[in-house]
Formats: sequence, C-alpha cells, structure tokens
Amino acid sequence: MKIVQITDTHFSPTKPHFNGNWAPLAAWIEQSGADLVVHTGDLSVDGADKDQDIAFCMDLMREISAPMLLVPGNHDVGHLPGSLQPVNAGRLERWRRLVGPDYWMEDAGNWRLVGLDSLLMGFDDAEDEAQFDWLRTALESRGGRCVALFAHKPLFIDQPGEGDTGYWSVRPAQRQRLYDLIAAHDVALFASGHLHRAWQGMYESTSLVWGPSAAFVVGDMERDMPGERLLGAVIHQFGDTVASEIVAIPGMTAYVLDDVVAEVYPHEAHKVRKRVAS
Repeated sequence: MKIVQITDTHFSPTKPHFNGNWAPLAAWIEQSGADLVVHTGDLSVDGADKDQDIAFCMDLMREISAPMLLVPGNHDVGHLPGSLQPVNAGRLERWRRLVGPDYWMEDAGNWRLVGLDSLLMGFDDAEDEAQFDWLRTALESRGGRCVALFAHKPLFIDQPGEGDTGYWSVRPAQRQRLYDLIAAHDVALFASGHLHRAWQGMYESTSLVWGPSAAFVVGDMERDMPGERLLGAVIHQFGDTVASEIVAIPGMTAYVLDDVVAEVYPHEAHKVRKRVAS
C-alpha cells in the first residue's frame, strides 16, 4: 500500500498566493500511484472562519482520483485557548459539515490508519477527552494490526521531553498521553505537518515524519528548527513495516511567508513586528 501525505496547502479563493502550487502537486499525486492520500492539515488560509475557504479547497481536493482522508490544522478549525481563533463548536461544525470527521480510523490490510485532531489537544475539555477515549478504543481494538497515526501538530520540536512549545507542538500533558498509548499499541508511524519543515526521526521505536508544506517555507520571522525548508510531499510505503520518503516536487514555487505575511496573515505580521521592536 502506498500513501501520499500532503500538508499545509494554505489555499484560498480570496488570498490566492499559494494556489499555483496545486497544479504541479496534483499532477505529481496522479502519477505517483498512490492508493490513498492523507492531508495533515492547514488545508486552507482561513477555513477556521470562512466556509468559502474550506469549500474552495475541497473542490480542489476532489480533483484527485485516489481516495483522500484529511485531518484539520489550526488555520482550518482554530488553535489553543487564548489564541486569535480558538477551537470552538462553530469551527468544528464547519469542518465536519464541509470536510468530514476531524478524527477517523481506516483499516487497510494489516494496518490501522488513525487520523487525529491535534488542535483539540490542550483544552482539557470534553472534546479533548472524547478524542482520547476514542483513540484508546481504536488502538485497543486493532486486532494485531500495526498502527500509523496522522496529525497536524508534531509530538515535539527539539527533544521528546521538552516543555510547552506553545504554537508549535502538542502540549506536554497530551504528549505524554500519546507517548503512553504509542508505547502500548505498536504504533509504527506518527506523521505530521504544521512546521513547514521536512524531517524524519524516531521516538523509541516509532518513526516520526514532518511532511513538507505544499505552500510556503518560513524564513527568519520564526525561530530555527530541525529539518529542511522545501516544498513537496511524503511517500509512505506500507508492508510488514513502513518506509517513508520525503519528496521535493518539481514545478512548485517555494514562496517565503515572510515576504507575504502582511497580506495573507496580517495578525502574524503584527506579532513579528512586536518581537522585532522588543
């Protein structure tokens, strides 16, 4: 089984800065021979608040002939408490109505594929707890299958036991709950996006993959992180084990967010200006 992972496409009908990368990406997916495509979030520029952003992006995704499963990113359903667009019932309803479930399970041969809504993790509320209860059941009922997890946010940035990275990774308490479930249930892969970096590593015996964005890289406006700045996708080959390959896709334009952030995400530009001023 071949799964292509794409992530962080950031498409929009009203802010079309990155839309030109869809044609080369879609063409590459079509010739890849993928059995399934998994999108690990930030489908849209502002689907968290705009039906039309999600609808526009889903029209593009339906151009792909292979089946596709999607999990949301922070620009699709919102982010942590106290952020400009925190996850709430309305934002979750929009995703679930226009895309489908924000977390899901799919069996394929001797593999159980699980998609997680990592944006729920950190609220310590009923939605957060419901997803962890569901995940525990999904893993306990796997019937000997190997497991691959897909989410928007990575488990950590620099070190498995690091503190709260805020915007960037799963919060420590929820991360530890994931570590415990991963250790107990033969999780072979944790594949994520969000960082606009391409990187592969390990946590214990679990392979970790950060998929490269299909929209833009981030320059000096954010701190340096592990991984490589490139645009592309990931090919995951599933057999008795999983082998993952990060692929740079020809024809895609590596936009630098720093150059257009004031137009695409003006609130982020404001935060950068405040950091520079301080």
